[in-house]
Amino acid sequence: MFQSFTATASPEFGPKRLAALRAAMAEAEIDAVIIPRADAHQGEYVASCDQRLAWLTGFTGSAGFAVVTMDEAGVFVDGRYRAQVRVEVDLDHFTPVPWPEVQLTDWIAERLSEGAIVAFDPWLHTVEQVQKLAERFDPLGIETGWEDLIAQIWDDRPARPAEPLTVYPENLAGRSLSDKCDAVAKDLRDAGHSAAVLTLPDSICWLLNIRGADIPRIPIMHAFAVIHADGTVDLCTDAPAGPEVQAALTDRVRLHPYDALLNVFETLEGQVRLDPQSAPIKLWAFLGGRAALDNGAVAPVEGKDPCQLPKACKTEAEIAGARAAHLRDAAAVCEFLCWLDTEAPKGGLTEIDVATRLEQARVATGALKDISFETIAGAGPNGAIVHYRVNEKTNRPVKTGELLLIDSGGQYLDGTTDITRTVAVGEVGEEEKTCFTRVLRGMIAISMARFPKGLAGRDLDALARMPLWQAGQDYDHGTGHGVGSYLSVHEGPQRLSRISHEPLRPGMIVSNEPGYYREGAFGIRIENLVTVTKAADLPGADAREMLTFETLTYVPIDRRLIVAEMLSPAELAWINDYHATVEKKLSKTVPADICAWLKSACAPL
Repeated sequence: MFQSFTATASPEFGPKRLAALRAAMAEAEIDAVIIPRADAHQGEYVASCDQRLAWLTGFTGSAGFAVVTMDEAGVFVDGRYRAQVRVEVDLDHFTPVPWPEVQLTDWIAERLSEGAIVAFDPWLHTVEQVQKLAERFDPLGIETGWEDLIAQIWDDRPARPAEPLTVYPENLAGRSLSDKCDAVAKDLRDAGHSAAVLTLPDSICWLLNIRGADIPRIPIMHAFAVIHADGTVDLCTDAPAGPEVQAALTDRVRLHPYDALLNVFETLEGQVRLDPQSAPIKLWAFLGGRAALDNGAVAPVEGKDPCQLPKACKTEAEIAGARAAHLRDAAAVCEFLCWLDTEAPKGGLTEIDVATRLEQARVATGALKDISFETIAGAGPNGAIVHYRVNEKTNRPVKTGELLLIDSGGQYLDGTTDITRTVAVGEVGEEEKTCFTRVLRGMIAISMARFPKGLAGRDLDALARMPLWQAGQDYDHGTGHGVGSYLSVHEGPQRLSRISHEPLRPGMIVSNEPGYYREGAFGIRIENLVTVTKAADLPGADAREMLTFETLTYVPIDRRLIVAEMLSPAELAWINDYHATVEKKLSKTVPADICAWLKSACAPL
């Protein structure tokens, strides 16, 4: 099993660790400490040595942060984790704070006075984050300081991982290392920059056509890199590079230990680009200090990570790989759903049984490298916990008359998958069906969208919410996130979200996953992955480039939960066409018993 069901954090450790942190704060004369979820690479998924937030508070969600003062400890979470945080932290010692409704700087400003010191680890906070702190705190006379107090009190902290690197096949990448480095180098020269610092491991993996194994569920390594305007690269990582990897990296890439990044910085000259949204403030300050000493021989400049956008716009080879990976994954998911339809109504299944059986179906493909994230198997009210992770303590029976939400994915060499299906276990209520159909209508709206080139995710997000809005309902997460090619299941800069300003471009892969959650009762989410593509020309249309989405995920949507009368003729046609395509694509690849189930699951409404 890739997935473990052991509880990774527990509320009972929080009070003792909180007391130790406050003792360290008192000794250092610090009034508040900020503890983020991210590591030095701003990773959503982090190694065990970087799970500071979970270690201190017990909260295991993949986003959030804590602020500890001498009197209060706030755990800031967004709408995805409001229910989860109340279960995982000791509420007598930690206070959940709704973020972004309550901003970190406002919360701190209300509790500290002039002359107070707020500490943070400069490796864990970006240039942009620290700039925002200064904008708010400087007028109030609140100071900031650099202290890693968690390191001082975390006695049994795990070691940093260093797993071997592997070569990513060029035929799957669609572009060579040399081609990518040359293109990025030209971008730097055109901007007048001598080099760019890469702090995002998935950017480095994409650029160099390599993969790692330092982070669970994501084939990346702990690494920093500097790409120079001549197309050469300094790679800083402790991940071992065997002869095959070294040969693939060629003489363009110079290898250094992970901790040697600042030594590499000592050799830089000219304008060095750092992305303020992802680069640690430590790096900006170090280069700024050198600039002051060297009379401007080197200077840090703000600019976007030059790998993010080309990485997001997949090559034809990557899209072809994604199609193949999704069809392979779909066959496994259908095998699982057929089993679930037979076994769940009998009673006796638990959430762990569900997650285990689904992983076994993927492993049986013979191509699974890992799951792409911890499978979410939320039965009944647990489905309302948006990023629920079942463990031995929370494991709930799968009961008849309830909804079961299953959000899962696989890491295959040719693609990364992510799919959510909400299914009925036995007969469920009309309210659940009505809400499910509203969510489905939103998912169909995105699937059918046709939009002008230049629009961003914020321009489309409302399409998915409109059926829910009309009923006074909504969901507290984005409609979709970017997805990598055998990389992170959550990739930027593309998103379907009201806060996304990045224009959608052909080749980008995003999820399409509206939902609805009723705390204490049920959760609903339906998710397909789609890729942005050029829309076909229409007779008589204006001469402007239009884009649309190609669906990559082909797995039946539970028709027992669909109220057909709520669908428009176009929506009804879409779901029937989708199911017909599912059956056509999979009927030749699944066994006869699955094929019979598939025919029933894909029958027209």
